[in-house]
Amino acid sequence: MRFDLVTALPGLVESPLQHSILKRAQDKGLVEVAVHDLRDWGLGRYRQIDDAPYGGMGGMVLRPEPLFACVEHLQAEHGPYDEVVFLTPDGETLDQPMANELSLRGRLLLLAGHYKNVDQRVRDTLVTREISVGDYVLSGGELPALVLIDAVARLVPGVLGDAGSALSDSFQDGLLDAPSYTRPAVFRDQEVPAVLRSGDHDAILAWREAQRLERTQTRRPDLLKGTGSPGEESP
Repeated sequence: MRFDLVTALPGLVESPLQHSILKRAQDKGLVEVAVHDLRDWGLGRYRQIDDAPYGGMGGMVLRPEPLFACVEHLQAEHGPYDEVVFLTPDGETLDQPMANELSLRGRLLLLAGHYKNVDQRVRDTLVTREISVGDYVLSGGELPALVLIDAVARLVPGVLGDAGSALSDSFQDGLLDAPSYTRPAVFRDQEVPAVLRSGDHDAILAWREAQRLERTQTRRPDLLKGTGSPGEESP
């Protein structure tokens, strides 16, 4: 799977891509991430990429010319993308089903906005999908782009050492994950639940499911609405 990330601040995203699971995925050739500096397509001797907005509101807006030139160059060089994604607070919220869906695509082009916004003509013409990582505003789209890459890349077959690990993550089936324990069995007078040390796989599975439901009901009851889960009414 390939990600192309366009940003005005390539240094902000390069380091996280060189560590942990994302680095191993790239080393294995399972995931490819290419970072492109938008200023390479900037205007004039100062490689200008932004300008004051029409209408007099505050902030600066990314100009359309550099973004059109960049995207069209990448499309000509690498072929069409499955999605051209703009990271923006007013996009559809990234969730686990969306990450699952995007992990089945082959090529994603991510546009990380910066400053106040991007020229609307970019969004109307080039962008095929707009995605938000939450109801809050960040200084730019670079961190959301990294979140998206991490959430999607870990689902690519072979990226995780244990293929079943991703399937048991929170949100995969609408529930949060159960508590986890490791050695020692007793730490500061707190014991690992006996069922987890029993070797009874059916009992362990039942315990985990009960814990997942209880944790979801307590922490994220909104996830259970309309599911028909115990303690919740279906419409």
